[in-house]
Amino acid sequence: MKKKSKLGLFFLLTFLGILLQGSNGLGYMLTEQLSIGGVVAGIYQYESIADAPGFENEGRGFLIFEPEIAYTPTDNDALFAKFGIGAGDGLQAKGRSPFVIAPWGGNVEDSYKNINGRNRDYLLTAWYKHTFTFNENKTLGLTVGIIDSTDYMDENAFANDEFTQFMNQALINGPNMFLPSYDLGAAFEWQMGRFSVKGVGMALGSNGEEGQFDSPYNFYGIQLGCQVDFGLGEGNYRLIVDTTSRDFINVAGTGKERKVAALFSFDQQLGETLGAWLRLGQHSDKASVDFSNIYSGGLNISGKLWGREGDNVGIGCARMGGGNRGIDYTDVFEVYARMVFNHIFGVTGDVQYMKDSMALGESPRGWIFGLRLTAEF
Repeated sequence: MKKKSKLGLFFLLTFLGILLQGSNGLGYMLTEQLSIGGVVAGIYQYESIADAPGFENEGRGFLIFEPEIAYTPTDNDALFAKFGIGAGDGLQAKGRSPFVIAPWGGNVEDSYKNINGRNRDYLLTAWYKHTFTFNENKTLGLTVGIIDSTDYMDENAFANDEFTQFMNQALINGPNMFLPSYDLGAAFEWQMGRFSVKGVGMALGSNGEEGQFDSPYNFYGIQLGCQVDFGLGEGNYRLIVDTTSRDFINVAGTGKERKVAALFSFDQQLGETLGAWLRLGQHSDKASVDFSNIYSGGLNISGKLWGREGDNVGIGCARMGGGNRGIDYTDVFEVYARMVFNHIFGVTGDVQYMKDSMALGESPRGWIFGLRLTAEF
């Protein structure tokens, strides 16, 4: 994107942000059936690194606009579409960060181009959903279209949303779990009171590998969930298992393997002001993978503690290792503080520490300082 068009996008997003002041932060209802919503975000990150030859201390910013439109002709039917526009790739730009895990786990400008090798730009999801209601405790939702598997799996209450929670990829969804986004698929959601079963099947246009190893693949995942209340507050416990077709190169480059992973994920409220979360995952290393295990967890502190219910502080850490690409392990630590101004606008200050311990060569380490401004409408 040229400098002039980036500047134009900046003013466009600023203008949209001003317009959003009339919204309640839950979307605009154009009619009883039609609504629009989305998020506008500006992110700046500065990295101070060591033991990383060829990389320099630097800061970079980027802008994201992800509008949504929903049409609900009946109480049991819904049509939905989500789009994405970006300006800048931040530290995720090629050659800008030495770390295996991205310090920003969301989309950037390049993410919205040629999505999954489909030659499709900007359109992220577009799906139709029908919900069968058997009684007040039993429902079955069926969705088909261009979907995002993270909308159905590992929806952790305290470590899931890069726009309002942690920024680092390792603390949003377990990177070893391999949950793809933005391609053709179908999903079901079976809810039985406090118990749920969710499943996703997708056909992806690209496995993300280079040259002759790039190929389409299929993804299948299932999640068993349970909601509990031990008297301290709500808790959500999930077991997720997923796999792919045999379309990923092995580490020797001599054959194709499937990816298989299992993840235990929970979030638990511990009274009115404190919450905890944990992820424990294991990934098969038959295919070429950076990590075969992940241990991550953290705390959420509600702003109720200082009289601002909408604010919060998040503390998280992760250790990932056991892969077959020459990485002994990666450590991530992150703390953020988010302050909200109303139902729309919020600002987050963020500090991360990362270290990649490599089997050979230098082991980069460093601090990443971030600032995030969001408007959700």
